[in-house]
Amino acid sequence: MINVTKTFLPPKEEYDRILEEIWHSNQIANGGKLHLELRKKLKERLEVDNIILTANGTLPLQIALNLLGDEGEIITTPFSYVATTSSIVWEKCTPVFVDIHPDFLTIDEKKIEEAITPRTTLILATHVFGNPCNVEIIEKIARKHSLKVVYDAAHCFGIKYKKQSIFNYGDLSTCSFHATKLFHTGEGGAMITKDEKLYQQLFYRHNFGHAGELAYYGLGINAKMSELQAGMGLAVLQYVDSIIANHKKVAEWYDFYLKFNGYRKPSIRKFTEWNYSYYPVIFESAQLLLKIQKKLNENRVFPRRYFYPSLNKLPYVTAVKMEISEITADRIMCLPLAFDLQEKEVKEICRIINSCI
Repeated sequence: MINVTKTFLPPKEEYDRILEEIWHSNQIANGGKLHLELRKKLKERLEVDNIILTANGTLPLQIALNLLGDEGEIITTPFSYVATTSSIVWEKCTPVFVDIHPDFLTIDEKKIEEAITPRTTLILATHVFGNPCNVEIIEKIARKHSLKVVYDAAHCFGIKYKKQSIFNYGDLSTCSFHATKLFHTGEGGAMITKDEKLYQQLFYRHNFGHAGELAYYGLGINAKMSELQAGMGLAVLQYVDSIIANHKKVAEWYDFYLKFNGYRKPSIRKFTEWNYSYYPVIFESAQLLLKIQKKLNENRVFPRRYFYPSLNKLPYVTAVKMEISEITADRIMCLPLAFDLQEKEVKEICRIINSCI
């Protein structure tokens, strides 16, 4: 069976050696040695100033919206994972959807300004499959209207845009370290910002609001990453370069064996150093997608309709037409992509797809 993704697990003995440190210290939470070590290594690896490690990748979105959203209107994309929109609603804000660019699949920056109202508080945009938004135009719009910018960068580990870490754009970026990601901590995530004052506000909010042991800056929740998660991250981190290299090799096999007749790939924005985290394909029709998905499933290959549905169709948001996002969500599918996928397996997947056209 070939699934759309596969979790990379480091050699068990290496993780066991790291776990011994936890048993020796008897500290399993609250910023222990492994947590601090992983934070330091990720700051260096990702070339960022401030990073807060969290228990999952959704909590950073919720904390950011709680701090900056002010229960206002949030300009956002309808083409992302459900957590982007659900976090907005969860924090009692209102999602205002802006349709996407048909080639890059990121929010269409040319349509943002017309969606801004006096109730707009921030822009929450997604770097879709790690493909950067038009960050320059979004920044100009945000400055003009005194808005904050938060990027859902869940898929962006290791990505650079114009030789800068993608995490250094906007006021705040969030990332996911879920088990299916290139770099993972089993379950986990991060908040990243250049702004030192914002960093301090985010930090105390992810730690119950603590100011030391007995005082509080203000309201907070528990979003802290555990030592067990940090230990997994340390074990995985040393393999990230080879994981990305293998992903790139698999993507190149797809590029070679697929005929791209009746389907296409999204475009990656110029000046992007991409991480090959996913291999999305957009078909000419939903009927063709379903036909190919059925045939692949019959051969024990399980791609994923990712992202589906378009988020403007969720039952807890106000219905609004988002033509490009809806068409894309109906027709896009991510093909299997994993660090250990073999060329013969990719070749067979491509043969099945090409034969269905």
